[in-house]
Amino acid sequence: MHKYEAVIGLEVHAQLNTATKLFSSDATSFDATPNKNISPIILGHPGTLPRMNKKAIELAIKMGLVCESTISTHNYFARKNYFYPDLPKGYQISQHTTPICVGGKIRIRTSAGERDIQLTRIHLEEDAGKSIHDQDETCTLLDYNRAGVPLIEIVSEPDMHSAEEAAAYLTHIRKLVRWIGICDGNMEEGSLRCDANISIRPLGDKKLGTRVEVKNLNSIKHLKHAVEIEIERLSKLYDKGEKIIQETRSYDADAGITFSIRTKEDAEDYRYFPEPDLAPFSLTESFITSIKKQLPALPDLCFAKYTAEYGLSQYDAEQLTEDRALSDLYESAAVATIHKKQLANMLIGPVKSFLNAESKTWEQIDVSPEKWNTLLTMIAEGKLSFSQAVQKLLPSILLDPSADPEQMASKMDFIQDADARQVENWVKQVVEAMPDKVNEYKKGKKGLIGLFVGEVKKISKGKADPKVVTQMLEALLNEK
Repeated sequence: MHKYEAVIGLEVHAQLNTATKLFSSDATSFDATPNKNISPIILGHPGTLPRMNKKAIELAIKMGLVCESTISTHNYFARKNYFYPDLPKGYQISQHTTPICVGGKIRIRTSAGERDIQLTRIHLEEDAGKSIHDQDETCTLLDYNRAGVPLIEIVSEPDMHSAEEAAAYLTHIRKLVRWIGICDGNMEEGSLRCDANISIRPLGDKKLGTRVEVKNLNSIKHLKHAVEIEIERLSKLYDKGEKIIQETRSYDADAGITFSIRTKEDAEDYRYFPEPDLAPFSLTESFITSIKKQLPALPDLCFAKYTAEYGLSQYDAEQLTEDRALSDLYESAAVATIHKKQLANMLIGPVKSFLNAESKTWEQIDVSPEKWNTLLTMIAEGKLSFSQAVQKLLPSILLDPSADPEQMASKMDFIQDADARQVENWVKQVVEAMPDKVNEYKKGKKGLIGLFVGEVKKISKGKADPKVVTQMLEALLNEK
């Protein structure tokens, strides 16, 4: 690739969080029995008419607003004609000439820094059904439950130049759709899917090369790998002087390859024309403004606040803005404490581990900001060791948010003894009981300090502050 530049554009399909489909009242639930969520409208029976889902329009506008797109006030749908077994009507209702959102950008962070990826458009369309090839040896099975489910397609400009950039772009889109609540972003279930358009050109050349499209990539890992494979494959073809054909390819994750499935269609192959059964629709500025007022503070804004105002590292800020519920939890608790860094460490470390182990979500945490502050202050003041706090006290508090951290620590006998004289007695007791280890320490085996600290912890039943114990041990053991 030192001779070539990759040029990548992505088409990301996000299933909108609506209760019903784009043009009918059928449910959109993922785990329904095959062909349960269907109707004559979805199956394209003669005489049936589609009816627009207003909620889908609102969610599409939300995405356009957070991407700083221009919202089209005059819109209509078009028929995209093609035959495929899981497309029951023989055409798909989509937007072609008038996408609901025009332009926009997605900011990405990579090892090279930050930059904006430009968008071409965001448009509304209905999903197709699902062909199932692995449940019958001789037949392909068709499940039309997904047919008619509302999607937005987020189309980028050919503005990315590496697999890393493509992965960062898709990662940020998934974060955004979850953050504003328009899509659950579950790539395993297909509610977020990605097609990658990839070409290469000699370095310095401005003309786009012949592109290939890799369809239906259902994870960020698969996207990154597929792009890497295609860049390498196209480079080898270019080196050999072979012609690169415009085609659609699929990705086999098990084999680690892409393979051709058909030559690529152009827009004219779909014979777009305005959908005759749906009237054009117009959006007022007041309607768009009302949707804009519903938007939360976006992750990039929170990231900037956490790094600039709270002094967090970029890594911590990135972790805290992975999930809106986590960010909201941190934001509310951070206001009530001076221990903002320690709070971040606790949330993205032991609390996250607890949630994973208990199969719980950030939304289920109900500990008040004041109690977070009490817990962090006890640790900071040496009243409670960090290990006891996160291993034993924290899980109890998370399971019983009404409990007072200080009272619970006292009840569990975790309050560390602040009496220096008592701690000194424990330290001397341990040192006197281990003369052989003391000699080894004085001969250079400084790692034994951990053994002494552990013994003091045992006889003090965890009440002695490990920092104080370590200081006293070092002072005592280093005496001549």
